[in-house]
Amino acid sequence: MWIKLGRYNTLRNQILLVFITVMTIVLCFVGIMTYFIVSTLLQDNAEKQIQQTAVEANGRMESLHQQIDLLTRQVATNSTIQQMLQDESQGNLASFQQRQALVRLSNEYLTYTNGINNLEIYSSDNRKLIPLDGETLNKRISQRWISEADRAEGKLVWIGQDPNEPYYYLAIRRVSLIDRWFSNGGYIVLQINPNYFEFSETRLNNEYMILVDQNNKQISSNYNGDISPIIKEKEKTLTLNGSDFMLVKQTSSITGWTLYILTPVNEVMGGITVLRAAILLSGVFGFLIFSFFAVFLSTMITKPIFRLTKTMKKASEGELTLNPQISSTIEINRLNESYNQLVENTNELIQVVYEKEILKSHAELKALQSQINPHFLFNTLDAMYWSLDEKGEDELAETVLAMSELFRYTISNQKQDEWVTINQELEHVELYMQLMKMRFGERFTWQVSIPSELETVPIPKLLIQPIVENAILHGVGNKVGSGFVHVIVELSSHPGYIMISVLDTGPGMEIDTIKKIKGLLDKGKVSSLKGNGMALSNVNKRLNLYYKQHELNGINISSKPNEGTCVSFQIPINRGGAYAEKNNFNRG
Repeated sequence: MWIKLGRYNTLRNQILLVFITVMTIVLCFVGIMTYFIVSTLLQDNAEKQIQQTAVEANGRMESLHQQIDLLTRQVATNSTIQQMLQDESQGNLASFQQRQALVRLSNEYLTYTNGINNLEIYSSDNRKLIPLDGETLNKRISQRWISEADRAEGKLVWIGQDPNEPYYYLAIRRVSLIDRWFSNGGYIVLQINPNYFEFSETRLNNEYMILVDQNNKQISSNYNGDISPIIKEKEKTLTLNGSDFMLVKQTSSITGWTLYILTPVNEVMGGITVLRAAILLSGVFGFLIFSFFAVFLSTMITKPIFRLTKTMKKASEGELTLNPQISSTIEINRLNESYNQLVENTNELIQVVYEKEILKSHAELKALQSQINPHFLFNTLDAMYWSLDEKGEDELAETVLAMSELFRYTISNQKQDEWVTINQELEHVELYMQLMKMRFGERFTWQVSIPSELETVPIPKLLIQPIVENAILHGVGNKVGSGFVHVIVELSSHPGYIMISVLDTGPGMEIDTIKKIKGLLDKGKVSSLKGNGMALSNVNKRLNLYYKQHELNGINISSKPNEGTCVSFQIPINRGGAYAEKNNFNRG
């Protein structure tokens, strides 16, 4: 049918057609339903009357409950009982004479009501104070109700039938010690007479009233049969013993009890049995019609939209897939086509950007590493010059050998040997410091500290040496007298990380200079850093590239004038950040 509509096959026209059909059917029934308004009003009025009766009956039960609640509150706040329970909580157990006096006091309270059959008082450790039979509270009632009383914090908790005397009901209240910040002082257990909650005469013949507590346990009832089907019933009418009853229930907001009133239908709706059948028939018929069209309309509209939404949800999770055209409307088909075109364009852009990022990262790494080699070789040759000039040819062979090892480590195939162990990097640092000692002589000393378990941790090549070189040239080299450089590798306070620190005893830096260097490092302005900042910027940039996904990367600088400088950074023990994984550096 929708295909024949052609260009008029729009979502608006489909909804309009369906609603016109539904409205036509509804209008046809309006005249018929008007005839039955009188019977509906009669039933509503009957329900209101019964509901009012339920409210009044519930009010009476609430009043009786409040009387018990008020009495137990008076008992709980009595100064004598408060003092005795406070002494009990402090380990001063009540004497037999005190407990006898407590019995007399409780009997005085019981004279004010005929609903309470017995009153029992327990200490906070469940010891029974009155009556004097010595039974503990956790043997008297379930631990569940003791916990409920604690959670109620002094409010009356209805338990239900007495496990020892099922004819009676039990309630419990926790006593809060006023002078001890309302802490738990003990418990009051009431044994209540069921006749206290009996109903008065009902309005109509065969009318039943059933009162249940919050656990659906019967409190009072004038119905002799099984009440469980009545409690479970969700309809307004039900059949009992072959007769139809109108069911009204009222739940008290104060007690949590529910009152069920069952009134014979023939008493309040006598003479309209035929009308009731017609009402039910028309209601069922109308419900089926509206349900059919509601399901049809909602399915027709929401099914294609739901599928498109589901596909878009996958896109938000990173899975960009095309959505097949399954809708029968022009508007949704156009929306689907636009979305599919957007997915295709986005996938193309992602591929282009991804390839550009890989090329850019490779280029940045190679550029940063290429900055290290010439700079390092220049300083190494400078050290060789000072060595030959000051010590002669006797140490030339040793110097050339050390330089050979340094050159081999520095200019080796960087694509294959880009990652080394910390131990290999520190051996390279040691060779470099030996050459530097030829230049500075006895005034330059150093130390390398590393736990044996950290020697095999992987690290990018030439990550420590530039900082050591910086410490020697600008720390020891700019200081009159002896200088000391200490390289420390240790576990960081952050789990899964190690801390690498290079300390020197050079002239140090002012705090303004440190802030300036840190600011330029954070902005990545390599060209703006001169002298002692060039090596720091290089290492900082490589840290960001290799360990891109970690939040603790970056260089930290601390220094004091005339005392020295400490340059440190943290790296994860498990090698290969986001960049390394993307570029297949993590080769085990």
